[in-house]
Amino acid sequence: MAWIYLLLAGMFEIGWPLGLKFAQKDNFIMMLGFILAGASIIFSGFFLYLAQKEIPMGTAYAVWTAIGSAGTFAIGILFFGDATSLLRYLGVILIISGVIILKLAS
Repeated sequence: MAWIYLLLAGMFEIGWPLGLKFAQKDNFIMMLGFILAGASIIFSGFFLYLAQKEIPMGTAYAVWTAIGSAGTFAIGILFFGDATSLLRYLGVILIISGVIILKLAS
């Protein structure tokens, strides 16, 4: 169950930068963006807390940030026109590879 909590924490970790991006829009969307960001931070932290009851802290944190980083990277490219390059993709692959190595080592 801890890995499900960690996956949920990572998904909510994607939500707060997304909310902050929406907060850059007009007044109504701005308010919704801040609400999304705040709720995502709370839920992300709560699920990370639950996951760390069974998963070592360093592994849990690395997986959590990797999900957030890779997910935010993908959403930025797919929906917000963020720049792409071979080096940016390589960076995300290295982040994910590092997490896999941490998991295999534990």
